Amino acid sequence: MSATAGAPREKTFLIARHEAELLDRIARRLPARVMPDHMTALGVVAALGIGAAYWLTLRNPAWLWVASGLLVVHWLGDSLDGTLARLRRIERPRYGYYLDHLVDAGATIAIGAGLGLSPYLSLTTSLAIVIAYLALSINTYLETQVFGVFSLGYGRVGPTEARAALIALNLALLAGATFEVAGHGLVDLAGLVAAALMLAGLAVRAARNLRVLAAREPTGVVRG
Repeated sequence: MSATAGAPREKTFLIARHEAELLDRIARRLPARVMPDHMTALGVVAALGIGAAYWLTLRNPAWLWVASGLLVVHWLGDSLDGTLARLRRIERPRYGYYLDHLVDAGATIAIGAGLGLSPYLSLTTSLAIVIAYLALSINTYLETQVFGVFSLGYGRVGPTEARAALIALNLALLAGATFEVAGHGLVDLAGLVAAALMLAGLAVRAARNLRVLAAREPTGVVRG
């Protein structure tokens, strides 16, 4: 087992503890024939479906209902694969680490592309959010390598909270909410602010990491 793949996970999200308890209960009730890879595949299909549903809102806003439902399915698939493997003691640390993060990157791109092709968010803003999210992910993987701890959080908002926010936005759009002030789309503005905050959080975290690493490995010290 590599140090990276086997690194302990550190979650600081708002609902992390309650979410873990719910996932444990669901995983214990799944039939034995349902395996972690099945849940991963479910998450992949759901992510592609979410992207397609957002794109199809160009034809009919009712596709927002489909996107919202698939966000729940994506949460189940994305969250239950690791929980199921842990409860059944069938973890494959390196395989799981690689597959999980490869799939996560693909899902982010698929959902971001769908949003950018919808009438609710510009492609430019969507790409900015995707790039910022992937930059945060890369930093997380680097931290795991150098510190030996897989810290999933940047503040108190994680993937589950982000999905909940998307569902809330979908419902508001379906209810006819108007997100425009003085000719400017508030959803686009909020997206750009979110991307900027993610990059600012990355800068703060990177500066902290470099201070810690510099203290551990001071300059001018000869190492045998």
